Amino acid sequence: MSNLSRKALGCIALLPTAAWAFQPLVTDDTGTQGAGGNQIEVAYNRTVAESPGTKDTTHEVPLVFTRGVSDALDLYGGLSNQRIEPTAPATVEHGWSNTFFGAKWRFYDDEASKLSFGLKPEIQFPVSRDNEARGLGTARTSYSVSLLMTQETGFGAVHANLVAARVNYADDALNAAERRTLYRLSVAPVWDVAEGWKLALDAGVMTNPDPAARARMGYVEFGAIYSFSKDLDFAFGVVREIMDGDTRTTQATAGLTWRFR
Repeated sequence: MSNLSRKALGCIALLPTAAWAFQPLVTDDTGTQGAGGNQIEVAYNRTVAESPGTKDTTHEVPLVFTRGVSDALDLYGGLSNQRIEPTAPATVEHGWSNTFFGAKWRFYDDEASKLSFGLKPEIQFPVSRDNEARGLGTARTSYSVSLLMTQETGFGAVHANLVAARVNYADDALNAAERRTLYRLSVAPVWDVAEGWKLALDAGVMTNPDPAARARMGYVEFGAIYSFSKDLDFAFGVVREIMDGDTRTTQATAGLTWRFR
């Protein structure tokens, strides 16, 4: 697998992890399902990473199930299937990436000011060493923790995240070749523009995993959400990485969210 493919996967994987609580955004909100509530998310992501003379494409289908334990606490788990198409003559790879498990706890909620904060820890379980070598995940346990903020407004809401993640490979050469402690700071205003429709702008800065490049890079996303009903949403977004030298990485994502009891 090329370094470009691995870097693109590392960046996009931490744009968020595979679990979107608020598809299609990178930035998460503090919303939970409530006691006894359930949510299923499925998406298709297409990521294209380009640099001079190289173009790699990754297709990903993540599936996430969330269960509301209490009004302020969710537990969730998921998995993702990937197909990596590197620049020829490199081999096309296909398989399952790291499964993951996490929680979201809204620890502060002021109804008067409509301001809330949450905490979201997550653990990614190892894939095999063979799958790590093929670029499908990490063969040691990785983890992350996110601080979430949501401020409801007259036009909709503003969400913000501060995320810290640790990426652990079984291959010591990969551990030495990348920045493995990664951070992201992001903000996303969301506008209620018409009945059933929301539009969003999501932007942030994050750690570049390539130690030979600038330590900080960023992203910007434009997204739209259409609610068929209060329990069924369709979402679409386009994410573009920025401030990354000659490398250009773009992801298109589309997904469905279904909530039920």
